[in-house]
Amino acid sequence: MMAEADAEENVYREAVAESPVAPPNGDINIDDLLPDGPQGNIQGQMEEFLGPQPEYDEEEEEKKYYRRKKLGVVKNVLGASVGGMIIYSVYMGLLQMQLILHYDETYREVKYGNLGLEDIDKKMLMGINVTPIIALLYTPILIRFLGTKWMMFLASGIYALFVSTNYWERYYTLVPSAVAIGAAIVPLWASLGNYITRMAQQYYEYVNYKEDHVQEQKKLPKGACHRYVIIFQSVFFIIFHLSLVFAEFPQRLFLHQFLSDYNHTLYNVKHCGAEGSGMIEGFNRTVLKHLPRSLLLIQVESVLMGAAFLSMIIFLAVCGAAYRPTEEIDLRSIGWGNIFQLPFKHLRDYRLRLLIPFFIYSGLDSLFSVTGLTLSYGVCTVGLEWLYLLVMVYGLSCSLFSCLSLSLLRLPRYVSLLGGAVIHGPLLVFLLFWSPAPRSPDQLPYLLVVIALWGMGSALNKTGLSILLGMLYEDKERLDFVYTIYHWWQAIAIFIVYLWTGLIMRAKLSILLVILLLACFCYWTMERRLAKNMQFRLPRIPRPKHKVKGYRYLEEENSDESNSEESDEDDDEEQQEEVIREDFGGDAGSQGSDSTRERRGGARGRRRRRDDDYEQAGAREEREEERGIEKE
Repeated sequence: MMAEADAEENVYREAVAESPVAPPNGDINIDDLLPDGPQGNIQGQMEEFLGPQPEYDEEEEEKKYYRRKKLGVVKNVLGASVGGMIIYSVYMGLLQMQLILHYDETYREVKYGNLGLEDIDKKMLMGINVTPIIALLYTPILIRFLGTKWMMFLASGIYALFVSTNYWERYYTLVPSAVAIGAAIVPLWASLGNYITRMAQQYYEYVNYKEDHVQEQKKLPKGACHRYVIIFQSVFFIIFHLSLVFAEFPQRLFLHQFLSDYNHTLYNVKHCGAEGSGMIEGFNRTVLKHLPRSLLLIQVESVLMGAAFLSMIIFLAVCGAAYRPTEEIDLRSIGWGNIFQLPFKHLRDYRLRLLIPFFIYSGLDSLFSVTGLTLSYGVCTVGLEWLYLLVMVYGLSCSLFSCLSLSLLRLPRYVSLLGGAVIHGPLLVFLLFWSPAPRSPDQLPYLLVVIALWGMGSALNKTGLSILLGMLYEDKERLDFVYTIYHWWQAIAIFIVYLWTGLIMRAKLSILLVILLLACFCYWTMERRLAKNMQFRLPRIPRPKHKVKGYRYLEEENSDESNSEESDEDDDEEQQEEVIREDFGGDAGSQGSDSTRERRGGARGRRRRRDDDYEQAGAREEREEERGIEKE
């Protein structure tokens, strides 16, 4: 035992002798305590890691960041364009195939018997065309409540719902889904127009991220983002108009083999073109050679359903938000009453009022091109089997000639709208006097040329209107109201086309020509007033009112709910004071300010009394609790 104790003592003395001796003043150098070797460089490695990196270039990293942001904006534009193109391809392709099948008497009797499928189709078309009339009442509220991106996603889901109802074709499936589509048309288009314009504004911000007004999130300089509005709107319509091409795939690949030739379908047709009336007077009630199998119909509808789901996924996963989260809060926080009223108040602006005839003509053109022109002139002349080619040529023409709107980068903005009018005007005059003979397939080349020219005018019209609105209304807080008004008037025009189905063709063409001339005159008047710097009247967007202040709205002096209510009351009183000053002049304004101070003092006094009462009630409760404890 003694030997073991001496050995431990010797080991302890050797360790003490090898260990460094502490300085007499108590200062210990940490570097001396670190062991030699790889582990001794830990502090140096930490300083090297946390210190400034000589290889890091802050400016270069900033450029890479905003380059990724710009690519994200381009991805959003392409995603919205492709998503809109797919969902409209599915919708128009299915609707066309459905109407052709339901038109055939043999198909209705064999498949559905006495179900009344023809009456269901009429009510379905009524739901699609009539429901958008009330869209002005709810579209801005939906867009601001859901957000632009989520409104596009929800609308595409409604279109997918319409596709799913065709698996079980009944009154209680087809008609409600058609009404839902009618309710979603204006919100979808207003969201798309708003989204593309917002992407142009965001792209400008990412390109000019070093500018002071961009860093401080102030209003953009006038005309700053016009270049990007022109490019992005043109790209959108180039892609979207291809929906008319893809919409004909179901007919060409599936339904075309079942269609009868023109000698059968046009046997009783006597007049086409300008001399006709309605759609096609005397068109045969049986258009199918033999009926398609039900399993084949289900397969086609399943493919269309998959495409509709694909568009929903594109809107959800590819498209980013149009506004920052704080901006979306601001847009919703102005109050539902203000959101409801502002579309009507924007109609005070003479620019919008003078563009209404062009809005109406754009809607008339949309439906006339795929009903009056392709049916009353095209199908009536060459037969139903060539319908797919007529519509595809129209869609390709619209897509191709949407590129012409890029000329606005160098030319004045009126070139696009007036250029489309210059093309459509002579064509309308020509159509007033052209009545091709029925069952004349040799007229097909002439029909294709007329339809291609009409597509050129339609492309310039639609692209020019969207670009013009994006250039005139650059305030991001007004875009949803402006595009809602535009597409609401389009919906009104489409409803007019639905009502005039039984009119003679010359009456339809005359209405189109008169509205086109009126639209050109009103637009020329608007540009003339703007050239004279005539002031336009825009409604004031109320300041956001945040009842509960979150991380974005946390202020140094006021952050609780009571103070937020006080600030809201002060804002209301300031607005009332402005109205009094405007209506009654300076004296009334001073009186209004005095009364305002009195109201503010009274409100603060009432608030203090409520606080005192609350404190007294709390003190009473504490005293009662203490008495209860003492009694126990």
